[in-house]
Amino acid sequence: MTDTLPPAAPQPLEKEDDGYFRKGCNPLAQTGRSKLQNQRAALNQQILKAMRMRTGAENLLKAATNQKVREQVRLELSFLNSDLQMLKEELEGLNISVGVYQSTEEAFTIPLIPLGLKETKDVDFSVVLKDFILEHYSEDSYLYEDEIADLMDLRQACRTPSRDEAGVELLLSYFIQLGFVESRFFPPTRQMGILFTWYDSLTGVPVSQQNLLLEKASILFNIGALYTQIGTRCNRQTEAGLQSTVDAFQRAAGVLNYLKETFTHTPSYDMSPAMLSVLVKMMLAQAQESTFEKICLSGIQNEFFVLVKVAQEAAKVGEVYRQLYMAMNQEPVKENIPYSWASLACVKAHHYEALAHYFTATLLIDHQLKPGSDEDHQEKCLSQLYDHMPEGMTPLATLKNVHQRQRLGKSHLCRAVTHHEESVREASLCKKLRNIEVLQEVLSAAHQRSRLKYTQLRDDYDLLSLIDVPDIISKTEREVEIIPPQFSKVTVTDFFQKLGPLSVFSANKRWTPPRSIHFTAEEGDLGFTLRGNSPVQVHFLDPYCSAAVAGAKEGDYIVSVQDVDCKWLTVSEVMKLLKSFGQNDIEMKVVSLLDATSSMHSKCATYSVGMQKTYSMICLAPDDEENTDKTKRISKKLSFLSWNTNKNRQKSASTLCLPSVGVRVVGPPVKKKLPSPFSLLTSDSSLY
Repeated sequence: MTDTLPPAAPQPLEKEDDGYFRKGCNPLAQTGRSKLQNQRAALNQQILKAMRMRTGAENLLKAATNQKVREQVRLELSFLNSDLQMLKEELEGLNISVGVYQSTEEAFTIPLIPLGLKETKDVDFSVVLKDFILEHYSEDSYLYEDEIADLMDLRQACRTPSRDEAGVELLLSYFIQLGFVESRFFPPTRQMGILFTWYDSLTGVPVSQQNLLLEKASILFNIGALYTQIGTRCNRQTEAGLQSTVDAFQRAAGVLNYLKETFTHTPSYDMSPAMLSVLVKMMLAQAQESTFEKICLSGIQNEFFVLVKVAQEAAKVGEVYRQLYMAMNQEPVKENIPYSWASLACVKAHHYEALAHYFTATLLIDHQLKPGSDEDHQEKCLSQLYDHMPEGMTPLATLKNVHQRQRLGKSHLCRAVTHHEESVREASLCKKLRNIEVLQEVLSAAHQRSRLKYTQLRDDYDLLSLIDVPDIISKTEREVEIIPPQFSKVTVTDFFQKLGPLSVFSANKRWTPPRSIHFTAEEGDLGFTLRGNSPVQVHFLDPYCSAAVAGAKEGDYIVSVQDVDCKWLTVSEVMKLLKSFGQNDIEMKVVSLLDATSSMHSKCATYSVGMQKTYSMICLAPDDEENTDKTKRISKKLSFLSWNTNKNRQKSASTLCLPSVGVRVVGPPVKKKLPSPFSLLTSDSSLY
């Protein structure tokens, strides 16, 4: 007798519409998934309304003193609570609507559980960002209307991502873009007044905060949820499809685990550390289940060593689902996990434990140890199948004794039938699972197969001869693992890069308003050198030159020359631009960094996604005592056409800048000895 699981013939996938408004987004696609998401959004609004009415009724109950009014309010509260419970049960029904997310192939497989996307409200960035650009960066905010519109369009597109890699890249690009936006417009010392509202994916309860971290965390959750939807959509009748399923669920686990470790104080239930831990376990369990299906895809050969391997692989799947079921029934996640999810985890735990005992029974009953067989190998495999042999049995004696093999095999079959009956019973107790036809068919077929095999071998003395068999030791050759998110693979351009390099022009910096410096180069001598990377700084300023008299200071950042934006220009490019004007009058706009001294000793702990943590910059002006002593010994005036190209890595505290004002020179500067440009030059400086 040979038991095999033949693979089903693969069928071609249906092609979806490729018309996107933005790559990775298709808001008008009328798919079952999009309709389900629309129902979720409508339910969220109804839950919000019911919660507000319940809150009002509770407040009225506290304030009312008339007994009749209190009784009427209590009656209304009971109706509101029942309505709210019905709405949450309806939302749970959407969460278990796994059939909508499954592959279009007709597969005889147990459905996988996807996560639904979190819903949000519209957010208007325009007013707040325009005000901040004018106030903090002293620039015309209307020049950035297109960039603000692009940001809002990208956010809107992320509400309806396509269920493929393009949709994942769309969400990742917005997540990374939020890192730039946070650095540009969200100082840690104040709230910006933008209210972000996201609905809990499991309970529908809205959460609102003026914190960009809620936005970033919710986008990360949706990336993980989208990976689960991609995994359930893959064709599980092909090896490539199963590999894609495993990969998708491992990536979903990686994103959710990253969310748990990075954003530890999210107020939403579905993003709490305890809930995310359970969701990570669920993703890894489904990846392990798909790995088992991949092993069984080509059919299970009825050979001793193959059956040992398959039995232990099935035991591994049953074990991870048993652990998942226990985690789902722990506080505080027990109240918010859909009951149907916990029931399905319990069903799968019993189902795969039954398969492990069934395959063990098959290898014991259908295979006899014949002369010339590899006794040592079979004995080793059988001993590794249990943590201990049943009482009175040894591996080699059991292999050689036909009666003992039959007795142990029938005991495993009896255990398999028991687990199958329990899985069928658990599935029948949950209304949502009873409506999943393919689940009922798979459980019934596996149950009937074990019962049939046991019926063929059963005799009248089984009740006395059957033994209590030990559990099968779980083992897998393909352990699933968490794949962390790879943000570096998505190339994103900062929408607001016109504001200047983020190392200087960010919300965490504080500088003076732009000052206009009018000066001329006397006989080709500018009177100062330049240093740093973009943007460049004024360095070694001659206090008697026209630029110094006009108000320039050492350490000033050059933002423009003759209305040419210089924020992104290098030292050589700014030098070439300045020299091009010859003896003509030059208008140069500069800004001065404030609080540089205090920032020299303090580190900035603001987190920006996709970038390394950077620390406060040290002011590059030569104000230390050692350098001052050196400059005091120099009295000869030298040429100021030297340009220092030291790289500038600056970071300082956030505050608001003052409104732009004109600079008026009150009087000539105090005379002092001129420092030599050669006294402080380093090895990577350039002298022109």
